Amino acid sequence: MSLSASSYHLFLPCPAGVEAWLEEEVRDILSPAECLQGPKAFRGGVGLLGTLEAVMRLNLHSRLAQRVLIEVAQEDYRHEDDIYAMARRIDWGQWISPEQTIRVDTTAQRSPLHSLNFATLRVKDAVCDVLRDQTGERPSVDTRWPDLPLQLHLTEFDATLYVDSSGEPLFKRGWREDKGDAPLKETLAAAMLAAAGWKGTPEEGGALHDPCCGSGTIVVEAATIACGIAPGIQRRFAFEKLRPFQSMLPAWRRMKDEARAAQHEPEVPLFASDVAFRMVDFARRNAERAGVAQYIQFNGGDALERPAPKLPDELPGTLMLNPPYGERIEVRGKAGTGSRAMEDGPLSEERDAGDDFFPRLASHWKRAYTQHPAGWTAWLLCPEMKLPSKMRLKESRRIPMWNGPIECRMFKFDLVAGSARKQAPTTESED
Repeated sequence: MSLSASSYHLFLPCPAGVEAWLEEEVRDILSPAECLQGPKAFRGGVGLLGTLEAVMRLNLHSRLAQRVLIEVAQEDYRHEDDIYAMARRIDWGQWISPEQTIRVDTTAQRSPLHSLNFATLRVKDAVCDVLRDQTGERPSVDTRWPDLPLQLHLTEFDATLYVDSSGEPLFKRGWREDKGDAPLKETLAAAMLAAAGWKGTPEEGGALHDPCCGSGTIVVEAATIACGIAPGIQRRFAFEKLRPFQSMLPAWRRMKDEARAAQHEPEVPLFASDVAFRMVDFARRNAERAGVAQYIQFNGGDALERPAPKLPDELPGTLMLNPPYGERIEVRGKAGTGSRAMEDGPLSEERDAGDDFFPRLASHWKRAYTQHPAGWTAWLLCPEMKLPSKMRLKESRRIPMWNGPIECRMFKFDLVAGSARKQAPTTESED
């Protein structure tokens, strides 16, 4: 692809099930002058035709994308030499100088090649050969902090090569330093909030409470949404070192200044608690780094016992939690035993001790949350497909979602008087 072009094919990968929300997010982020065609959801991400300004704005503002990839080549292939020839035709001198560094990562679906490592090597060789022919020097490889990160994706017949404009994945917002042993990615927290339609206003979601907050991923992400804080405002991106963007750095600084000027105080209160006081301290420190600690009320306490936060009668509330489940985490507190704690939920030494956690959680919800005039809505991420029957609650919605390699569902429960006798649930398409 020639860098004289004014438009670029962009691809934003995301976890399965998040594509529709990411497509909507891209529409909200970009102007028509930046998004020239699309966006369109595909399996595993969203594609569009956009400008370099779109690349910068998406990196700064997208909460759901894993990366912002710039397509530089796509061709049929049958052999590693075809991949080398494809990469050899790109003028890499328009992207970096030989003093800079590169890294190539390869993913594949049904590729006929015997060695993905060899395919990776062939792309690296092509970049180095192009720059050596142009300058007499070749770039070095840096597997940790490369100036030019490249992504090669292989299907059965097609090879696509991307420049990764993000560098580090976008879930790394820059504020989470304190975490436990089972971290919930910020992009997944944002996807949970998007699935619930929670946007941090009285009309769209109302107040938010995470009673199993762990190190605070969900509530801090929610607070940044409620405050209009751009998720990428605290971090750097790979595109800042690439030649096509050097003349655009003043525009990039203005873009960040505009994002900072748009920040505001939240319209709704936010609450977070955890049975492990150590995790509450972690969550508070993470919130301080994100600049939202003053807007979140943190408490210690068992999710099975802590009373519902007091809200104005007209303000609805949303419970949003990623509770203990399976191999990921275990139960501590009233439904478990033990003294250790992991991120985003309580923990126990004995895996079987928490078998009654979910039924007791449902009973607590019925006692503590069903009397509020404006109502509470609970959203719970869990891999247990029969969770509603275990909780003896009727879900009003279930949405497929993945927590890393764990296939989960987002269950919605309407916590109003008589909520156990709600209508049959609606289920999202799981194609």
